[in-house]
Order: sequence, then structure tokens, then C-alpha cells
Amino acid sequence: MSLEVSIKKSFPSFTLDVSIEAGSETLGFLGASGCGKSLTMRCIAGIEKPDEGRIVVNGQVFFDSEERINLTPQQRKTALLFQNYMLFPNLTVAQNVAAGIGRDVPRADADAIVQSELKRFGLEGFDARYPAQLSGGQQQRVALARMLAARPGILMLDEPFSALDAHLKGVLEQNLVSLFDAFDGTILYVSHDIDEALRFCDRIAVVESGHILEIDTGDDLVNRPQSSAALKLSGCKNATPAERVGDHCVWLPKWGVRVATDEEVPADVKYLGVRARYVERAEGPGENNYRMRVDRASDSRFERTLLLGFVDRDESAVPTVAHTEDEMKYLHQHMFWRVGKVDVDPARLLDAGDEVWVHIPKDRIYLVTK
Repeated sequence: MSLEVSIKKSFPSFTLDVSIEAGSETLGFLGASGCGKSLTMRCIAGIEKPDEGRIVVNGQVFFDSEERINLTPQQRKTALLFQNYMLFPNLTVAQNVAAGIGRDVPRADADAIVQSELKRFGLEGFDARYPAQLSGGQQQRVALARMLAARPGILMLDEPFSALDAHLKGVLEQNLVSLFDAFDGTILYVSHDIDEALRFCDRIAVVESGHILEIDTGDDLVNRPQSSAALKLSGCKNATPAERVGDHCVWLPKWGVRVATDEEVPADVKYLGVRARYVERAEGPGENNYRMRVDRASDSRFERTLLLGFVDRDESAVPTVAHTEDEMKYLHQHMFWRVGKVDVDPARLLDAGDEVWVHIPKDRIYLVTK
């Protein structure tokens, strides 16, 4: 089972230019909204037509601009799950599941396939109901059952949990495990949630402005990112432009400070990254120790996120911008720090207005060149 894609499609302000290969695996597409993730899937499914290139699934040519091949969506036998599930409101659950089964399949066999998939997803007894009579979670399970019933050559899921609350999302993620276990082939999974991609995907493609910047395992993406996009998409809150000033030192113009690094600094370094949870408290001055002012504090269930301003930043090189002047510039001049608040005396937690020394560990720094 395999997928080969090399396509281009141009728009007035955007060009999709994607080349990927995948085997029997789940390949994630991680990127911001509008970067080309869903468009790539729509081209594979035949909903969109590329300007040029080639798409081959399991040895069958779906699209080839030079050979003038462009199979219809029906001929391609793909399964694409959208965010809203796209169930037919006038069909029952059983009819929805059967909708993708080929007409060449005998009726008895088709009925057996439908019942098998309804059982797989815990939908026995729902055969005669209509989508409007189902919960959101039940609708999703019907959509997943329909995907497998069609016996597609490739599965594609486009942010299937984006409209669900956290509790329901956690439950329905287990349905995907059943789907993936039952399918032997290439699965493409679009997301903008790094944790979701890590749970489901064997490899993850970082997509930005219509291009794939890198394809890595989840571990490599988190621990060895190769681009500023990967830094940000992998959840690194502190990703800031960097300039090389020595073999093991960079100047950070937006922060107005220098930082020492364990890793040798590439000549063409573009960004430095450090995760907010890796920042440490320090006792005073030292290498990579900085006197900070807490300008904002916000709480989640288990952590407090602090927005730290560099008290001793080089004002002559980079004057401080007030949040009333330009909110984004103001934020970019700060460092994020996440501290646990479970089993911590609330009186010991830092708050807005406090000053503190912090340390950036040299071995926790990412340096990227694109």
C-alpha cells in the first residue's frame, strides 16, 4: 500500500507545491489554517484538480497532467472525512454506511458489511435512525463506519475533532483507534493540534504556505525541530529570531539579550527556541541567567503561565515597546514560562509585578535555519 504525490496548484496569492511519499502508515499534516493541508487531501480525492503533477495510490494513477489522466472522485475510491461528517440527512444510519459500497457488491454482501461496521463502532440498533436523531459522537461513528464499509484505497481525515468539546473528543479518539487498526494502508490525518497528531501519526509533515518544510517522526519533531514552523507547531512558546555572534552564542534582537548554547551555532541560524516548561528559576547572575519582570500571569488547571520581560535588555539596540503601542511587538519582546501549581503554596507562586531571576539551560535550546 503506498501513496505518491507531486503536485502544484496556483492561486492569486497562494501556491500549493507538495511532494510526499507514504506507505502503510498514518501520516499527519500539521499546520496553521489556510496552509494547504486540506487542499492537498481534496486534490488526492479528486475534489480539486492540480495544475500539474502526479498522484498515485497503491499503484493506480489518479492524476497525471502529462498523460492527461484525471480520475473522477468515484473512480478513485478514497475516503475523506470532513469536520462536519457529511452524512446524508435523508438516509438512515444503515443507508449512510452503505452509501460508499460499490454497486457491483451483491446485496447480501453489502448488508453484511454494513452490519459488521455498525458493530465495530457500537451502533447496533441504530440502523433505522436518521442523522438528526443522533448525537455528534454517534454521527462521527456513522461517518467512520461508512469510510471502512467503502473499502477505500486510502483514508483521509480532515480535523475530525475540531468541533468537539474536550470530554467528547477524548472518548471519540478511541473510535479512531478502531478505525486505524482495521485499515491496512495509507492514512492521512490533518490537524493543527500537536498532541493529537502525536497520538495518531507515525510521521508528521509540517506544512506552511503550501509547502512541506519537513517530515519527521513525532519524537524528532518535538525534540529536533528543523524549522521555525516546526518550533511553533510543536508547541514551543518561545521561538524568536536569532543572529550568530559566536560559535556558541546568539544575539536575540527582539529580546535584546545574548544567549549561550551547547550546540554550535550554524552560520545561517534564523531562530532560537526554548520551551516554556524548560525555563528554570535561578538565584542570581550567571551564564544564561536573566533578571525578569512578570508582566502577566494566567492560570490553567495545573499550570501558571508567566509573561516575562527582560529587565536588563539592551535598550540601545532594541527599545522596549509598550503593549499600548503595539501588542504583538510587546509580546514578541517577552519570554513565556510555565510553572506547575499542583501541590504548591499559592502564596509562593509568582504574579504580575514580581521580579525573578531565571535560567535558560544551554542543552534545552533549539537552533533552526529555516
